[in-house]
Amino acid sequence: MFIASFLFFSLQATAQPAAPAQDTAVARHVASVSSYTPHRVYKSGKKRFTDFETMLAEAAKQDLVFLGEQHDDPGTHRLERAATEGIGRRQPKVVLSLEMFERDVQARLDDYLAGRISEADFLKTARPWPRYATDYRPMVELAKAKGWPVIASNVPRRLASLVGRRGLSAVDSLPAADRALIAAELNCPRDKYYDRFKESMGDMSGHGQAKLPADSVQRMVSRFYEAQCVKDETMAEAIAAARTNHPDAVIVHVNGAFHSDFGQGTVNRVTRRVRSRVALVSFVPVENLDVADGKKHRKQADYITFTLKPPTPPKAPAPAAVPPANPPANPPAPPTAPATKPPQAR
Repeated sequence: MFIASFLFFSLQATAQPAAPAQDTAVARHVASVSSYTPHRVYKSGKKRFTDFETMLAEAAKQDLVFLGEQHDDPGTHRLERAATEGIGRRQPKVVLSLEMFERDVQARLDDYLAGRISEADFLKTARPWPRYATDYRPMVELAKAKGWPVIASNVPRRLASLVGRRGLSAVDSLPAADRALIAAELNCPRDKYYDRFKESMGDMSGHGQAKLPADSVQRMVSRFYEAQCVKDETMAEAIAAARTNHPDAVIVHVNGAFHSDFGQGTVNRVTRRVRSRVALVSFVPVENLDVADGKKHRKQADYITFTLKPPTPPKAPAPAAVPPANPPANPPAPPTAPATKPPQAR
């Protein structure tokens, strides 16, 4: 988990020599966190490493750039902001599309970008993802400053959860207002994407102390996969609409890497709707950048951006025992120790 760094200055009326910083485990950890974001970029088509700016120069020439992230990696999020900025330096017109906001908050997002509501009011009703302030706000604020549209592309979670419980047929019984928040065209084939999804689910036969029958597991995986397809189709429809509405802009779409790796998921569903030149970037956190194996990951995306996993923060020390705020008026006397002779000198 990434820990933000804070620096405390003491101001005194008269100049005094600075007191030495306290050498604690937390202070040492903070000192180890660099402002530079360590990374390496592997260009899959050339089977060699390249640099970040070269990747952005090439990606900015495409119609659509997918940034496939690891949701819990702080290095990934810092580089996503840098990538969006770098593409914007090369292309004046950019549209930012985010998995992290759902379609039914698009109006609130537009109001915030236009300055009609405050950020606090926006976040009250926009259901931002956890760690929005550190992970996604930098990209949204960049888009706001540049005047770029931001697309809330994802299906509302409650509707995806409904499909996960009841299957794709549940969509047909939705009221019109809810149905409009899901892609009009839904396609959920049992293809290589399904195989990868099923593998990622692992062994789901365990349920408490009981074992689920194989057919029950299969139905459960199928429903979850259909919910995944609903997400992919809905994001793809939103991206395709942005491509049509902004034909001279680069669409930068940010999603979990599973949605875009191998050109499957959302990518496949976008290109089914609208012809586009696509650049795929997949972020892969590793323990050691010097031995990062690009060949192992090269089929995932056009560019594999390796990031350095953050150091594990130290555990906070256990709090010291605090005496009671109001001790009893007459505390009991301590027990009297039995009389003993002092120990003999040795």
